[in-house]
Amino acid sequence: MPAVQPQPFDRQCLRLVLVTDGRGDQVRLEAVVAAAVRGGVRCVQLREPHWSVRQQLHAAERLLPLLVPVGGLLLANDRVDLAAAGATHGVQIGHRSLPPELARGVLGPQRLLGYSAHDQGELDLAAAAGCDFALLSPVWATESKPGMPHLGEARAAVLTAHARLPVLWLGGITPVHAARIAALPAPHRPIGIAVRSALMAAQDPQFAAAALLAALGSGVADS
Repeated sequence: MPAVQPQPFDRQCLRLVLVTDGRGDQVRLEAVVAAAVRGGVRCVQLREPHWSVRQQLHAAERLLPLLVPVGGLLLANDRVDLAAAGATHGVQIGHRSLPPELARGVLGPQRLLGYSAHDQGELDLAAAAGCDFALLSPVWATESKPGMPHLGEARAAVLTAHARLPVLWLGGITPVHAARIAALPAPHRPIGIAVRSALMAAQDPQFAAAALLAALGSGVADS
């Protein structure tokens, strides 16, 4: 597999990020990603924690031809090694992963590095470590983690305004929420959103992706 060429950090690619749901169904995963890309998704986070590295590498090989022709990005969840090897454009890590400053050292400046944050301290950590963006969650209650406390729109907006790096929101986001996000003033507005079940569980992922992007409008990535 030839190494994936690094790409500059493009906020437009992160307006809508699809996070795979970890069900481990390769055929279904490819079908959903293909449909979501047709609907406008330009970034996919491969999050399949029960797969081996070889399985994730195989999935990356299958997903890249769906994303590269449209200028899209593929991120590995937690697998700094896959990104460093050039199998993906970058990696999404969190508090259980390799510390972000070490991950940046392994990846160098060219590969994208995202950090999953839940509070101000983690946003500050991500910025200090040289992460390209942070994924703030959960903003609203989410079906994937029932009963988990969520930040709420007001708190997430305050955290986003005080963050020293670009922020995306994750957690229970629907088109109604996306429209509310679009109406927020900068700097309280995130540069984009990440969703899991809203696309992975959708009957028509292409339509669902297009609806979310339409609700976001054109200005979110310029926050």
